[in-house]
Amino acid sequence: MGNKFTIRTAAFWGISALVLGGMVFGMVKIASRNSPANTKPLSLAGSVIESDWIKGNKESKVIITEYSDFQCPACASYYEIVKQIHKEFGDKLAIVYRHFPLRQIHANAETAALSAEAAGKQGKFWEMHDMIFEKQKKWESEKNTKEIFTGYAEELGLNPEQFKKDLNSKEVKEKVEADYQSGVKAGVNHTPTFFLNGKEIQNPRSYEEFKNIINEAESKKT
Repeated sequence: MGNKFTIRTAAFWGISALVLGGMVFGMVKIASRNSPANTKPLSLAGSVIESDWIKGNKESKVIITEYSDFQCPACASYYEIVKQIHKEFGDKLAIVYRHFPLRQIHANAETAALSAEAAGKQGKFWEMHDMIFEKQKKWESEKNTKEIFTGYAEELGLNPEQFKKDLNSKEVKEKVEADYQSGVKAGVNHTPTFFLNGKEIQNPRSYEEFKNIINEAESKKT
């Protein structure tokens, strides 16, 4: 008989297959971590609050909340789908983006999230959000990401010195952590995770499937 080993760990992990556009991306489960005493978790995924980044109509009866990681390949793929969803539904839908950096496996995810928030301080959150996802392959394995993202900020016409100051600010760090902790509280353990009106949905396998889910939600609200 072989030796039996007992493995004890604080992190939960697993891999689930995601088929999207003929490609398979891993989604890795992670464990929560304690929130700093001065960080207040956001409300859960069924509501929209003032500090949220929102596309569409925040008064909409249909709310899609996405917990995402800028370094996650599956998130980059879904970025294109969510962009198309926003284009089609417009003000009929509220799309909320919240940060959920998988720090254990994506070394640059948190810096990317901080950079998007820093850009948001100068009114360019969504522009930085888009640029970071679209250029993911160029920065994901680099070590000088702060310099890279500062370069992106300059491309967007932002004040680079103000960007760097905000990037390292307590306020921006607490915003990313608050998003993360709201996800932990909502039971998020992989990225991307989508909620529809506060209920987690299985990641749609295509744009059409995502569209049908939203149409069904709209019909129930009318």
